[in-house]
Formats: sequence, structure tokens, C-alpha cells
Amino acid sequence: MTDLPVFGAGIWHFATYKDRYATDGYGPPVGLLEQIDRAGAVGDLSVVDLNWPFAGYEGTLEEVKDALKRNNLTAIAITPEIYTRDFVKGSLTNPDPGVRKQAMELLHQATELAKDLGCSYVKLWPGQDGWDYPFQVNYHDIWNLALDGLKELVSAHPDINFVIEYKPREPRVKIIFPNVARTLLGIEKIGLPNLGILLDFGHSLYGQETPADAAQLAIDYNRLFAIDVNDNLRGWDDDMVVGSVHLVETFEFFHTLRKNNWEGVWQLDQFPFREDSVEAAKQAIQFLKAVHHALDVLDDEALAAAQASHDALAAQKLVQKVLLSSMAEIV
Repeated sequence: MTDLPVFGAGIWHFATYKDRYATDGYGPPVGLLEQIDRAGAVGDLSVVDLNWPFAGYEGTLEEVKDALKRNNLTAIAITPEIYTRDFVKGSLTNPDPGVRKQAMELLHQATELAKDLGCSYVKLWPGQDGWDYPFQVNYHDIWNLALDGLKELVSAHPDINFVIEYKPREPRVKIIFPNVARTLLGIEKIGLPNLGILLDFGHSLYGQETPADAAQLAIDYNRLFAIDVNDNLRGWDDDMVVGSVHLVETFEFFHTLRKNNWEGVWQLDQFPFREDSVEAAKQAIQFLKAVHHALDVLDDEALAAAQASHDALAAQKLVQKVLLSSMAEIV
């Protein structure tokens, strides 16, 4: 049996959530230090991804470091907030040079913070970079603005990795990095070794990709630097507890990682709007432990033979046997 992977979570997993119906949130506000304490209460988490700036937090960085330490957590990443209403027309692709400069300054600040905290990477989610209507933008111009801005940022910090988290839409109707292929195209054109992909399993589902195929493509180009896992019904980025819907596709995703010897963190990006956030994380990790166990006992030679002949029923039989039995044993 192989060792368990390292488990992590975005710190927002433990926050209070709002939508256009519950505009003041589903529950009382949860401050940053309390979010870190909740992450620590899960027990199996080792790392967290932190937003920057720290939303609503007016304390010191030392207090944040102390909170991480007392909960036996480290920061794996900083996610700079280049997707807020300050960047309503984009961050790196904003038509206003002043706003683009503001975005770049925020990105550099976030990168320095990531280095201070010993993070593995800076996560770039350009949710406001894109368009909503036909003829709204010049596609050539905003593509070059995105690539030029990324190259300027990433080349300035060769001592840390950067990842692009792609997503088809939301908040923009079309986001400039919507899928694995276009994201890889941009990364390869930039040509820097410390720029890669964070593959969000739910974004891949929502974008009508096969997540295992997307992971394989990113791995083939040596660009799969990180993953986030969750689940959805494929019509929206629901950020449900991982394994809630797509059991077999989740297993296939992790099987692809295993057969390529990918050893990164198994990180949760879940939004438990109405659920207890600590329990949601615990349940997700129990499922992921079952996936890990199933990978250990899967007959890889028999599966490879089934795949070589494109025998769907034989492959499904092998997968269902180990996945369901492992879930019964672990959960």
C-alpha cells in the first residue's frame, strides 16, 4: 500500500457564503483566523490556499502565521483577488492601463507574500478577464495583453511557480482561459518553466471536458502543477463535496495522476453553503482515502488490457469492484 497523499483546502471552504438571495450570508461572518482554526479542526488537512488581500482581516501577518502554526498547517499558495469588482473589465486585459498596473502591483505583492510564507505557487484565476457580448472586445488584443502581463509577472519571479486556474465562465460570460487546451497554448507561447496549470476538477466537468483527459494533456506538457477537487452537476460550478456525483470520473482522474507518478497535494475547493464546513471537509477526505485505497488494489494490468481493446464493460467491471469495495471499507 502506498502512503496517503497530502490533503489541502482553499481557506474559503471555511468561510460564510453569500448569494443573490442570502445577501448577508448563510450564517454569521467567519474571520480569517477562525477559518484557519476550522481548517485545523478537520484533522487530515496539512496545507491551505489563502486569498490575498485577507478579506475583512485587519490584524498582522504574524497572527496569521501563528494561527497556521498552532493548527499544524502551512500555506501552499496565495490566490490574489484579481477577480473582484475593482477589475470589472478585467485585470491584465483591462482596457485602462492604470487598472492593469494596479492588477500587476497586486500580483507582485501577492507573490512576495507567497515567498514569505514558503508557498509552492501563486494561483492566478482571471475570472474577470474575458467578454460578455459579441463584438465587445478585440480578441487579438486581449489575448496578447493576457500573455504579455503573465510573462512580465512570471519572469520577474523565477524562484516560485505560478498556476493558471482555467474556467469556462463566471463571472464573465466567457473567460479568456476557458479550458486546458487554450490555457496550454498560452503557457507554451509564454515559454517559462515556472508557469503551469491548476486543474480544478469541477471546472473541467463544467466545461464539458473529461477531467482525466485534461489532466493527461497537462501532464504530457509537464504543466500540471496543482489540482483542486470538488463536484457538480455539469451545468454550473457548484463546488459540491467531492464524490457527490461523479464517482467513476473522479476515480479515473486520480488514476491518471497515479499512473503518471504525479505526487501533488489533493486539495479541496468546495463551497458548503448550507453544510457544516468542517464536516464537509472530513467527508470529502474520507472519500479521497477510499479512492487512494482503490488505486492501490486496482488490477492495473487487467485494466490496461481492457483499455488496449477499448473494452468498456471489462474496464467498468474492474473499476466498480475496487471503488465500491474500498468505499465500504474506508467510509
